[in-house]
Amino acid sequence: MRDLLRRQDDAFVAFARELTEDEWRAPSLCAGWTNQDVLAHLVLGLRLPASALLAATVLRRSSFDTANDRLSREHAVGRGAPDLLDEFDRCRKRPRGIGRLLPLPLLLGDHTVHHLDIALALGRTEVLDAEVADAVLDVEIRIPNPFVPAARRARGLCLLTTDTEWSRPGDRSLAVRGPAEALVSALAGRPHALPRLHGAGVAVLATRM
Repeated sequence: MRDLLRRQDDAFVAFARELTEDEWRAPSLCAGWTNQDVLAHLVLGLRLPASALLAATVLRRSSFDTANDRLSREHAVGRGAPDLLDEFDRCRKRPRGIGRLLPLPLLLGDHTVHHLDIALALGRTEVLDAEVADAVLDVEIRIPNPFVPAARRARGLCLLTTDTEWSRPGDRSLAVRGPAEALVSALAGRPHALPRLHGAGVAVLATRM
């Protein structure tokens, strides 16, 4: 899993180095966040002390989402995307704070989904390593995640990727087929990916967003 995370982060850094200032300022698939806000969030996920996150959550009346939103936006202010990317590149090699507490499978899923939040919003596709994508799909449907209820969204559906060998058995009358990266993004709750998926199960998946 550690090797897959390294490969994913290598791919993300290479991809991100090519983005322009306008692309960093463009909206991501995360509602209300620019692509640069997403990058700031990824940095904080590798270095923010758990105590700081807890304090921010308490100040925001115990709303994790509100605290996360505020911290990510604040970290993005006054920093250019190249500086944030350099920070991400340093921190990923020696995570601190919550970056050390989060299990590797969930960290891989988080980094991959946010890579797609930027790439798909910019119209870029086929950005994931196939082995990474398949591993993230396994994580999404098998490991409970309080922040991304992908396993609940996938329940009962027959899932099949069209560009890798991955599949998940389920009700054949509720099939969902499509590129692995679209399936990863949709299970993470991004409606933007739904038009790239096909099958009777897509309508069911849409209601679970």
